[in-house]
Amino acid sequence: MALKRVWRGWTSRYFSDEQAVILLILLVAGFTAVLWLGRMLAPFLTALVIAFLLQGAVSRLTRRGISHLTAVISVFVGFLGLLLAVVLLLIPLIWTQLTGLLQEIPQIVSQGQAVLGQLEERFPNLVSPEQMKAWTAMAGREATQLGQQLITLSLASLGNVMTLIIYLVLVPILVLFLLKDRALLLGFFLPFLPEKRTLMSQVWAEMEVQLSNYVRGKAVEILIVSAVSYATFALFGLPYALLLGLLVGFSTLLPYIGAAVVTLPVAAVAGFHFGLTQPFLYVIIAYGVIQALDGNVLAPLLFAEAVNLHPVSIIVAVLFFGGIWGFWGLFFSIPLATLVKALWLAWPRREAPPPA
Repeated sequence: MALKRVWRGWTSRYFSDEQAVILLILLVAGFTAVLWLGRMLAPFLTALVIAFLLQGAVSRLTRRGISHLTAVISVFVGFLGLLLAVVLLLIPLIWTQLTGLLQEIPQIVSQGQAVLGQLEERFPNLVSPEQMKAWTAMAGREATQLGQQLITLSLASLGNVMTLIIYLVLVPILVLFLLKDRALLLGFFLPFLPEKRTLMSQVWAEMEVQLSNYVRGKAVEILIVSAVSYATFALFGLPYALLLGLLVGFSTLLPYIGAAVVTLPVAAVAGFHFGLTQPFLYVIIAYGVIQALDGNVLAPLLFAEAVNLHPVSIIVAVLFFGGIWGFWGLFFSIPLATLVKALWLAWPRREAPPPA
């Protein structure tokens, strides 16, 4: 009886509003659909994200007196040009550098083992021969497993060529129709929602601002950090500068985690190319300066209007949503955490009745 009374009091306090119940059902249905049908709907979800990114440019053009169709065509042509540049120019360069880096992994591992041997000679009291043998054996096993995984990935990638072609054809078509018929598509779904939707409108208005600011800001941040990192690495003569620059740029998707993870490949390539010399130290210092400027200058400027989230909330959101939805989960982890916070703050509550 006590449990039943507690349950009834809890539901009466948080789910007495009809809008709250409907919103909860829609959220659960949406998350379930993405979770179970995410792979099947991946082209549509990708197109939806891209259309959301481009909608801001379309809206700005229409506010200047340009017709909606002309604005959509102009923005879409620019998107196609950027897509073709990435596919025809950027991806081949990245693939060439990635192939070269994979071929040098055995040499990097061998040089790492030599560095471990030097540690044993310099610090015999700290590094024992047994530890050296264990570290060397572990490095060999990791290199072997990495080689096997790369072979498996290469064989599997042959079957993904058709999927890539489908994406390159289907996603732009979906983006075009999502931009062109945005009002029509929204008008199709609105009748299925209740006429009184104050709570939904409040949450959506807040999330639209936060989500658009975050997505566009994050895209700009990745572009700037990647370009600056590439230019810095190329200036120092570091090989695979483009590949490493992109890794540093995309590491911004994982706050507090990405910078630490990407440090390893940057340090490994710099150490293999320069050895433990002054140029190696300069590269590491420059990399640290880029990360510091991104975290303390660029990100605050781009996300000045973002909802303040505690670092623990951000890390939990990255781990949870990234584990569920992979890349897109990482990309949208902070907006989704913001959605949870907005729902928590806007959710209607009844005051609990005083105890009898």
